[in-house]
Amino acid sequence: MTTVAEHIITSLADAGVTQVWGVVGDALNPLTDAIRRQERIEWVGVRHEEVAAFAVSAQAQLTGSLGVCMGTVGPGSIHLLNGLYDAKKSHAPVLAICGQVPSPEIGTDFFQEVDNNALFADVSVWSQTLTSAGQLPYLLEQAVNAAQSLRGVAVLTLPGDVGDLSLDKGVRPATFAPTGVPAAAPDAQVDAAVAALAGDAPVTLLVGCGAREARSQVLELADVLAAPMVLTLKAKEGLERDNPFEVGQSGLIGNPAAAKAMDDCDVLVLVGTDFPYRDWYPTGKTVVQLDARGEHVGRRTPVQHALVGDAAATLDRLVPRLERRADRGHLETAVAAYGRWRDRQRSLLDPGHDRTLLGRARAVLDNPDERIRPEAVAAAVDRLAPETTIFTSDTGMSTAWLARFVTMRGTRRLVGSYNLGSMANALPMALGAQALDRTRPVVAFAGDGGLMMLLGDLRTAVTYRLPVVVVVFDNGRLGMVKLEQEQGGLPEFGTELDNPDLAAVAAAMGLTSRRVTEPDQLDDAVGWALAADGPVLLDVVTNPDEVAIPPKPKVAQGWGFAIAKAKEAVESR
Repeated sequence: MTTVAEHIITSLADAGVTQVWGVVGDALNPLTDAIRRQERIEWVGVRHEEVAAFAVSAQAQLTGSLGVCMGTVGPGSIHLLNGLYDAKKSHAPVLAICGQVPSPEIGTDFFQEVDNNALFADVSVWSQTLTSAGQLPYLLEQAVNAAQSLRGVAVLTLPGDVGDLSLDKGVRPATFAPTGVPAAAPDAQVDAAVAALAGDAPVTLLVGCGAREARSQVLELADVLAAPMVLTLKAKEGLERDNPFEVGQSGLIGNPAAAKAMDDCDVLVLVGTDFPYRDWYPTGKTVVQLDARGEHVGRRTPVQHALVGDAAATLDRLVPRLERRADRGHLETAVAAYGRWRDRQRSLLDPGHDRTLLGRARAVLDNPDERIRPEAVAAAVDRLAPETTIFTSDTGMSTAWLARFVTMRGTRRLVGSYNLGSMANALPMALGAQALDRTRPVVAFAGDGGLMMLLGDLRTAVTYRLPVVVVVFDNGRLGMVKLEQEQGGLPEFGTELDNPDLAAVAAAMGLTSRRVTEPDQLDDAVGWALAADGPVLLDVVTNPDEVAIPPKPKVAQGWGFAIAKAKEAVESR
């Protein structure tokens, strides 16, 4: 006789699921025992369920396929929430199987009981409790189909007495719906966009991850319109490499050339992006927005011409109808400005390069002891990491350094908590990415604050032989919070971290590790880490006073920073 648990696990294996992440126990015991006997699925047991959810969110984003995690009764399922919210906001198909107290105890405020349907109502596109064997295969099919078709989180709750129930002999296997075929926007919408893009008014593109599978079409659009292309962070992979139209990112991690390209256009074209920061959109422009999700249209900036459809399919209809621009001044000006900015950024990595008054002042004020600059760490990894590397990054300053100094050339991939903005995601996502292919290089840009949150799962890399390279930007600070405080004129408070020797901790946990404290050690250490066999942690002690200057710094920010520094100096004395 087949049990409920066996039916679920066999059906998932038939659908191509190869891994399930979580922590064993209680209501999950029948499921994990079924996994033990199912050769096609690997169980990855983590130290904290949040890691499981982040890991499968990363896997789903990288592959487009269903990620599966589990959390047991009450607290175990609650721990999944942060990673599941990341999957929700990243439109990643994830199935969370959650334990529940035995059926007779539901509603009695039993030990560890929580209402899963209420708990997961906001994070999920589908959430139901399996209460009898007769609900299979239908409920499982609904869960998987919802996760895959709606690109979100489905939560299937399993009470402790249900997993071992036997199914009738004639119960059919679960079958799951195929994914739909992407469709182009309707002709009337394409006609209106063609009219809006006619003439010679300067055009700038803001392109997001929704256009990653439309690389050739977006490049052709930029060429025909002579339009500079501003990329969101999530669009770096796939669209940054070999792109003569690209002018970097917008927002706080962006650059002045991208900001000016958006300010100087008359027509702004948004392709596959839900870039959230309204303050960084220019005003008074004609806006054309192409997105597969109609709910994204117009929620960040007013849109005059909407195209709701797949980016590649829609651009295949749109671009051939556009007239190639003869005047390429707007594009050339933006690309030249971006090139000059990149040269300045690279020059910052040479300690003796900048002999201007500003350069000498910067060296004295923010790095008088010639400590390791975090930019130099990112640049060294960029130079030495293979072009097949998957990168993850913690939210905060490590993402800023990656955005500015790591290029997504070759087949490099990038994943992070770039919509939810959670701390502590870099390590779990790196584990998930590495588990997909243990031979492919994976590098995590981890903040010291983020790493310490989920430090225990460094051991998961050892247990499951996941050869991740964890590069820690160890500045003893919550760096982004420090910068926020100082820009607002507040002295730094509550951001200092009393870190242990992270390399020593990692070594005690079974990783190969090294601590780097001197700038001249950096390249050798990064090369050593990338060549190491097995999981490795590189603890790089960086300058805590480094500042990531925004693309359009405001006088108020500079004044607030000066005031904050003065207060800090007075208080330290």
